[in-house]
Amino acid sequence: MVTEKPSCLVLGGGGFIGTNLCRRLVASGHRVRAFGRRCLFSADLEGVEWYQGDFNDEASVRAAIESFEVVFHLVHATMPQAADLDMVADVQKNVVPSIVLLDLCRKHGVKRVVFVSSGGTIYGSARQIPTPEIAPTEPICAYGISKLAIEKYLALFAGFHGFDFRVLRITNSFGPFQLALKNQGVIAALISRGMSGEPMEIWGDGSVVRDFIFIDDVLDALEAAAVDQSSERIFNIGSGQGRSLRDVIAAVGRLLRMRVRIEWKPNRPLDVPVSVVAIDRAKDCLAWAPKTSFETGLGRTIEWAGQRRSAVEKLSRSSSARRRDNAEKFLF
Repeated sequence: MVTEKPSCLVLGGGGFIGTNLCRRLVASGHRVRAFGRRCLFSADLEGVEWYQGDFNDEASVRAAIESFEVVFHLVHATMPQAADLDMVADVQKNVVPSIVLLDLCRKHGVKRVVFVSSGGTIYGSARQIPTPEIAPTEPICAYGISKLAIEKYLALFAGFHGFDFRVLRITNSFGPFQLALKNQGVIAALISRGMSGEPMEIWGDGSVVRDFIFIDDVLDALEAAAVDQSSERIFNIGSGQGRSLRDVIAAVGRLLRMRVRIEWKPNRPLDVPVSVVAIDRAKDCLAWAPKTSFETGLGRTIEWAGQRRSAVEKLSRSSSARRRDNAEKFLF
C-alpha cells in the first residue's frame, strides 16, 4: 500500500535553502507550494506552485497555508548586521509574524512546522566544542536572539495546544543556488569574487573556525524532520567538524586554480572564535548524517557557479545595488 506524501508549504521558497528544498520535495513526490516575495530561479522550480507574498502580511500567509499539512519556516527578513542595528525592526519583521504564523497553522490544522534556526548564533561563545543541543543558549547578536525566541514560541504553542514542530539548528550551509547577495554565504561570495578577480572584504584575520555543511545534507535533514516520530524536537545540523576561514579561502582558490583576493579588515568584538555543533542527536533520532565531504560539496558548488555564471552575475549586480554599503563585508 502506497502512502500519499504530505503536502508541503515552503515559506522562503525563493531563497537558497528554499529553492533547493522545493526541488527536492517535488522530486520526492510531494505537492509543493513556495511562498516568498520573489523567486530568482523560477525556471528551476518546475512542478512547484509559486505564491508571491510578504511574510508580514497575515492575509497572504493565511491564504498560502490553507490545505497544506507540513510548513517549512525558512523566512528571516533581516541579516545579522542589520538586526543588531535595528533590534526593534528585527523583532517586528521576524518574531511577531512568526507568532502569527503559528496561530494560523494551529487554526488551519497544519500537522507539523519545521523551523530553520541557526546553529551558528544560538549558542554564542559556547564553552563546549562541538556544542550539543543541551548546551546553554546565549546568543551574542540580535539575529540569534530572534531565532531563539521563535524556537521558544514553538515550544509554547506545543505546550498550550499540542502543536507539533521540529527545529533544525543549521550551521553554515553552502551549495548551488546560493548567491553572494547578503552578509551570509561566504563560500558563494568567495567563488563569485574569485571568478571575477575582484577583492572581497572580510572582517577578522581568518582564524575563526566554522562548521560548513553542503546543501544536499541539509535537505536530507529537513525531509527527515518532517516525518520524525521521536520525542526530541531540536536538532543540530552540521558537519560536526570545524574549518578556519583561511582554510576555506585556500580550498576555494585551489579548486578555482586562482588566487582569491582578500581585503582584511579589523576584527570585531562580537566574533566568536569557534562554532562547531555536535550532531549525535540527529544521527540517533533522525537516522541522519552528512554524506558529502567538504571538498566534494565545494567542487559541485563551483561547477554550478561556472555553469550559471552570467545569470548569477546579473542577479548579483541587480540586487547588490540596493546593498552597496555592506554587501561584500562578512563577519566571522
